[in-house]
Amino acid sequence: MKVSCYAPHVNIPQELRFGSEEARLFLQNCNNFKQLKQIHARIIRFRLTHDQLLIRKLCQISSSYGKIDYASLVFDQLNDPDIFTWNVMIRAYNTSGLPQKSIFLFKDMICCGFLPDKFTYPFVINACIASGVIDFGRLTHGLAIKMGFWSDVYVQNNMMNLYFKIGGDVDDGWKVFDKMRVRNVVSWTTVIAGLVACGKLDTAREVFERIPSKNVVSWTAMINGYVKNDNPIKAFDLFERMLIDNVRPNEFTLVSLIKACTDLGSLKLGRRMHDFALKNGFELGPFLGTALVDMYSKCGSLDAAVKVFGLMEVRNLATWNTMLTSFGVHGFGNEVLDLFKEMEKAGVVPDAITFVGVLSACVQINDLELGQKYFSLMTEHYSLTPILEHYTCMVGLYTRANELNEIRTLGDTMSLSIEANHNVAELLQESKPTGFDDMEKLIHKHYRDSDLSEFVLDHSATPTQPNSNPWIQIVS
Repeated sequence: MKVSCYAPHVNIPQELRFGSEEARLFLQNCNNFKQLKQIHARIIRFRLTHDQLLIRKLCQISSSYGKIDYASLVFDQLNDPDIFTWNVMIRAYNTSGLPQKSIFLFKDMICCGFLPDKFTYPFVINACIASGVIDFGRLTHGLAIKMGFWSDVYVQNNMMNLYFKIGGDVDDGWKVFDKMRVRNVVSWTTVIAGLVACGKLDTAREVFERIPSKNVVSWTAMINGYVKNDNPIKAFDLFERMLIDNVRPNEFTLVSLIKACTDLGSLKLGRRMHDFALKNGFELGPFLGTALVDMYSKCGSLDAAVKVFGLMEVRNLATWNTMLTSFGVHGFGNEVLDLFKEMEKAGVVPDAITFVGVLSACVQINDLELGQKYFSLMTEHYSLTPILEHYTCMVGLYTRANELNEIRTLGDTMSLSIEANHNVAELLQESKPTGFDDMEKLIHKHYRDSDLSEFVLDHSATPTQPNSNPWIQIVS
């Protein structure tokens, strides 16, 4: 008896339709790189690679996952990318920390006969800023003028940013601003920030007063300018005006003012700023919380710094480093090492600054074995290149243990390290220091600007009284 392999009434399921709309939906709901590759495979299988909207989405998502090489591969397989796709890839390289590749891709785009649009120029200008390439930035500026995009506010704002940030040329940045027919709040804020960065604080204030409609960003830019230029009193004067004008400060405003409290060494004023933040509904995020930890520590209230740190639900690397350093400058070496263990348990990857604090703690408790352990952990496990402060800590530990031969061995390792340490390496190899004081003198001789007592932050445990300011009455 012949048996049929399937009953005639059974419908064999057909594969679901997969077109551009379905592909976009899948990409929109993509959660990881593995899923992205599966979706890409279906896009190829169903011959949708001609859809540049899908290709752009693939490039954007893969680069956001840190897979810029995959994004580049997807882009390179396009036969005729349009200007929007070029822009996506130029931007992707820049946001992935590869600004030079953004510039190279821009050059390729021009060579292939594609004309940039108004979105291309800001991407390329930002790549020039990130690369510190002022000359190519000027060429891009000239091309934008030639192609008729000079009047675009977005392009002009980025050009100002270029000249102020890497050109260091106030005149060029000012010329761009002065010739603008239309200015938005970004234009005003950019020129203020640029003038402040170039040390033209009085000119920045004059421009600030000319802003027709000031918002929180422009107020904050000017306040931050005063703080950065060691004029905290004027920063608080401006903050008072800001409150009178009913402009609500943002987190960046408060961080700048907390830094001003730190510079003044005023614990009282810092506490008022903290109270102001709480009363106005600001959360202790990584930015604001870290500033408060730093302020309390430098103004002599380590307990308050620890309390703020404990209340923070989200901490970044800067937060951990600030708390580590705070313990260290207040003489709590064991607490530094305990906190470092907690940091590792939390999955936070330390950096060179972290290990300055950790090795300094080893010096404080005079534990050479622990110092060697953490130095090896830093170099071997985390692949961090030691800097001058790390070596200084190790020299201190070896000197106290009277192991001067180890100091010269350390000099051998330094010669394999970064070029900035080369002179110190030679000193260690050729000289015969008899103690840490001799070592410190030798390093200071060649690094006159280095303050070996300040490893991360300039903490001060002695608060000073701030000058009186009327804004304090407003927030009390």
